[in-house]
Amino acid sequence: MRQRFLLPAVLLFAACASETPYDPLDDYEEVDAVTILDAPSPSPGRFAPGERDAVVRGEYLVELLGCGACHTPGALDGQPDMSRSLAGSGTGIAWSNPLGTERPGIVYPPNITPDEDTGIGGWTDRQIAEAIRAGLGRHGGRRIMTMPWQGYARLSDDDVTAMVAYLRTLDPVRHRVPAPVEPGQVARDPFVYFGVYRRR
Repeated sequence: MRQRFLLPAVLLFAACASETPYDPLDDYEEVDAVTILDAPSPSPGRFAPGERDAVVRGEYLVELLGCGACHTPGALDGQPDMSRSLAGSGTGIAWSNPLGTERPGIVYPPNITPDEDTGIGGWTDRQIAEAIRAGLGRHGGRRIMTMPWQGYARLSDDDVTAMVAYLRTLDPVRHRVPAPVEPGQVARDPFVYFGVYRRR
């Protein structure tokens, strides 16, 4: 009787052993995201001569901190569209573990040019500063997922003021990014995980 049960168990084990184990990365492809981008030049007519030093410092900081790597269309896919630098990304970043769930939460890096409708043109200086330093959304609600604000929290007031001044000098670019996707919802637009893997 014992042998009767042993044979099916051996066959079941053999069948399982011959199957290829599930690899969650099978659903993703590697991308070569661009991490270093030149910041766009400030528009000369958008700041007073006395603000020049602050604006130049702000441009340096925005470039140094790699803001364009997320906020420029195509940068997360390795093909940045420099004609729309800092105008937000149509490729999102997963903020919950996509390797543990098929439908992670995703945020699409916003347009940080001073466009009134799709960018930060309607934001106050304080709102922009809080987004940089504390990762807060425009109305001070929850933190912006994937925004590396912890690394920027100790920026000096002068540095944050310079970054805000610089962002105000950019030519506005009208570009609306997709809405965030909550965990469990279906993403209709592409996204990356760790900036390396893009959902197929």
